[in-house]
Amino acid sequence: MTEISEVRRELALDCFLLAGKVMMESGAETYRVEDTMIRMAVSQNMMDSHCFVTPAGIMFSPSNDLPTRFVRIHGRRTDLERVARVNAVSRRLVAGQLTLQQAYEEMTEIEKTHYLFPLWLQILAAAVASACFLILMGGGWADIPFAFVIGGIGFYIVEMVLIKTRVKFFAEFIGAVAIGTLAVLVVHSGFGNDPDTIIIGSVMPLVPGLLITNAVRDMMAGHFVSGLSMGAEAFLTAFAIGAGIAIVLSF
Repeated sequence: MTEISEVRRELALDCFLLAGKVMMESGAETYRVEDTMIRMAVSQNMMDSHCFVTPAGIMFSPSNDLPTRFVRIHGRRTDLERVARVNAVSRRLVAGQLTLQQAYEEMTEIEKTHYLFPLWLQILAAAVASACFLILMGGGWADIPFAFVIGGIGFYIVEMVLIKTRVKFFAEFIGAVAIGTLAVLVVHSGFGNDPDTIIIGSVMPLVPGLLITNAVRDMMAGHFVSGLSMGAEAFLTAFAIGAGIAIVLSF
């Protein structure tokens, strides 16, 4: 290979791996990440490229004769706006509307930017969702304010503990303990009516719905390693929530 083709190949690998890394860290499905990276590679005449994606890392090889590159996935959270933006850049690259350098620059910008809503808005959404789930679970209208407040407080506690500890399961456990404690105190004080529906509604924003969905989707697509690992993570998260509530109710 010439020096120019070597430089272009390295730039392409950096672009593909960065796209996959951002998508995995933002909550994308494994099959979507692999499909996006392969399509980008084909657009750059890497017809024999191979890609293997797991929740913990991404391996990519441009061909059977060239070295394999690896990138580590350090953390994941739901930020579907980043996934959509990466997909948009990849489609424009495949369609020839962007050069490889332009695509890499846009991917770098997306990696540096977080499109999550402000924390106060996330807390408000969690509070509203908690109140709505209380009604869906058959709770009384009089308990709506308590589910609204407790759900918001629980979500806030989880976010704060997660920032301090970086341990998701511990944060979910502490949040569940706080939700259970507040719900029991409200009912024992004579203000609330049904602690069960208040607790169920308040913990719903903490349930790992996206993880479960992605785990099932990956299993159906034949990505058993990713499906099982995401399923295990969802199970541990659900277990942390359940254990936190069980400890409160046991007393």
